[in-house]
Amino acid sequence: MADTRLLITDYAGIAVIAFQDNSILDARQIEQIGRELYDLVEKKDKRKIILDFSSVRFLGSQTLGVLINLHKKASAGKGEVVLCGLRKDLLKVFKITSLDKVFKFFNDDAQALKHFGVHVS
Repeated sequence: MADTRLLITDYAGIAVIAFQDNSILDARQIEQIGRELYDLVEKKDKRKIILDFSSVRFLGSQTLGVLINLHKKASAGKGEVVLCGLRKDLLKVFKITSLDKVFKFFNDDAQALKHFGVHVS
């Protein structure tokens, strides 16, 4: 997709996805991100996904719905979605909504990759 909002890197079959936008609030933007993420699971058969939120400062509640759907799609295929690089205020949102019980969180993508058994220097 030419107008992507995601930077996708593959490490040993694990998709590491960095968000290009520092705020994910607009409904059209969230829909596009959702389509791109779902395509990774449904069309590109990615089952191990790391979402890197390092550059994200603001998230719309609709984004949480996209993440939950992504989690369900990946889990159905015996995969897993983990999150990294979340700022403290965004991490609070996940705790308030009890999504901290759904997702695993890591400080950075290197730690998240290690969770999947991939070590980077």
